[in-house]
Amino acid sequence: MRTVQRITTRNARFQQWQSLLTNRTKRQRAGEFLVQGVRPVTLAVEHGWPVRALLHPAGRRLSGWARDLLASDVPGDRVEMAPALLAELSEREEGDAELIAVVALPPDDLARIPLEPETPFLGVLFDRPTSPGNIGSLLRSADAFGAHGLIVTGHAADVYDPKSVRASTGSLFSLPAVRVAAPDRVLAWLEGSGVTVVGTDEHGDTDLDAADLTGPVLLLIGNETTGLSNAWRSRCDRTVRIPMHGAASSLNAANAGTAVLYEAARQRRAAGGR
Repeated sequence: MRTVQRITTRNARFQQWQSLLTNRTKRQRAGEFLVQGVRPVTLAVEHGWPVRALLHPAGRRLSGWARDLLASDVPGDRVEMAPALLAELSEREEGDAELIAVVALPPDDLARIPLEPETPFLGVLFDRPTSPGNIGSLLRSADAFGAHGLIVTGHAADVYDPKSVRASTGSLFSLPAVRVAAPDRVLAWLEGSGVTVVGTDEHGDTDLDAADLTGPVLLLIGNETTGLSNAWRSRCDRTVRIPMHGAASSLNAANAGTAVLYEAARQRRAAGGR
């Protein structure tokens, strides 16, 4: 029978987990982050992400899902925590938090993204995003429209920030997301693959619906305020623009990425792909 640990005070272990909510450097040093919610935790387990601990409130009747997970052979410590402390980690009202998983960070290795899939490669690169929520939203869209992975480049918000994890609604665990500092590493990975680098820009060369996205492509989405960096803009094989109407001059970066991903998926379905 698995031993249950108990935490009733803000001890060192609690403080370490609490720091994962706001401190990117400590997430990286610890090599772990916090996950909550039935779907995200379930997908993390189903996709084999290493679970280091499962945290649950003391003195509360848990759902069947939580009880089954705690009793399962999923690795990691079982930690019973004072409800008020668990609420702090969940950033929710006391009584709302049922279970939090402490999950290990995967390596930032581009090899996690399958570059030679059976269907034409579809990848997304987010250049210097400032909003973790936008990263999670774009991850969710990339997952929904059949992309093979997401790359986040440059000085950017963190993929494993709680806002990104929540916004992805579990897609973080089913779609590889890799952080890369500079373009050269991505371009070396792409070399010889036949992948076309397609940038999105409001002054792009071609309207989105007129661009052929049925072949292997890496779609570039720029920073929310300044768009693509010069380093990435100069490396695009071509650029596309989303036709706009009304008073809006541009879309939110995650929304723009969703529109481009949908068009790529639509073209591939029409061409007999997925």
